[in-house]
Amino acid sequence: MTSKFARFLIATAFVLPVTALAQTGSAAAALPPAPSAAPAPPAATNPGGTRIGTINIEQAVFGSNEGQRDIEALSKKLEPKQTELKGSNDELENLKKQLNTQGDKLNDEARATLVKQIEQKQKSFERSVQDARDDAQNQQNEIFQRILQRMGPLVLKYAGDNGFGLIIDTSNPWPQGPVVWAGPAIDITKPIVDAFNTQSGVPAPKPAAGSKPGASATKPAGTAPAAPKPGVTPAPAPKPQGTQPPK
Repeated sequence: MTSKFARFLIATAFVLPVTALAQTGSAAAALPPAPSAAPAPPAATNPGGTRIGTINIEQAVFGSNEGQRDIEALSKKLEPKQTELKGSNDELENLKKQLNTQGDKLNDEARATLVKQIEQKQKSFERSVQDARDDAQNQQNEIFQRILQRMGPLVLKYAGDNGFGLIIDTSNPWPQGPVVWAGPAIDITKPIVDAFNTQSGVPAPKPAAGSKPGASATKPAGTAPAAPKPGVTPAPAPKPQGTQPPK
């Protein structure tokens, strides 16, 4: 995806106090109904473990084989809309260029007509972009929720089996997220992804041409079209940031 298309980051509050784990029913019930909702902890009957762990739940979901497959399918599905929006933006840019280069040569009526045409196309373009963004984000959220509903019980089981009393999500770096710093030794993202890949049976996606072998997937980028500002070259999308202390 080009830098003209915005990234949609799904913010989740995923802090799980791990107590007595009910293997399936109560584990699934602990999952959030929406990506932005905090999960309710399972009912406690006995004290849980004492270890504290972290997981990048977005990376776990979208970095799984199934997540990568479905996001790639969504990106391809959205390509016609992105092409359509690019065509609309190009048409709008040509009209603005015409106004800039020929505006002083046009009479008042012709110039007013051109300005009105640009304004109408600008409003229509912005509405189309917003609709495309909303549609893309809704579909991305559906992918996230569907995978999370099946991954959640694996997180709870892994935490219980390995003596964790608390699992904290590090999807958002500090200060947006709650963790200032956490060492890799307590991160359980990879074993959860490995366990989910085994459970789902979805094969690993083939690496794209030019990509480095073994590169880990992170949050999806560019699944939704964004409105490029006319006459301005968009800045490249920021790289995903790890959890690190402030400078």
